[in-house]
Amino acid sequence: MDPETMTIREMCDAFDVTPRTLRFYEAKELLFPMREGQKRLFTRRDRARLKLILRGKRFGFSLEEIRQLLELYYVGDQQETQLSRTLEVARARLDDLERRRAELDDAIDEMKSQMGMVEDMLTDIASGQQSA
Repeated sequence: MDPETMTIREMCDAFDVTPRTLRFYEAKELLFPMREGQKRLFTRRDRARLKLILRGKRFGFSLEEIRQLLELYYVGDQQETQLSRTLEVARARLDDLERRRAELDDAIDEMKSQMGMVEDMLTDIASGQQSA
């Protein structure tokens, strides 16, 4: 086997993904494995792209955003366009995540407050039953 390429099984093991995931990314034109008959062989380029895809997914980027960012690699300006656009998309995503975290923090605080009120009511009920 060529050390420069990996089979679909090796990719799955290395990146903890399923064959279906790799085929899906291939269908979405995010990965471009070489073909030997029915066999897919993934190159270093595919491995680098998969790392970026998985990182982008973890950060909440859509597959279309990821595909567009990956395509900017080929603009020919030493990745300046790709890096600038990636930073722009990442800033917007970070703003969204921080907004959602603030909403979750508010919801958590409100739930704790409501639970405290219910606990107080239960304590009052229990105290009333003990006096009777």
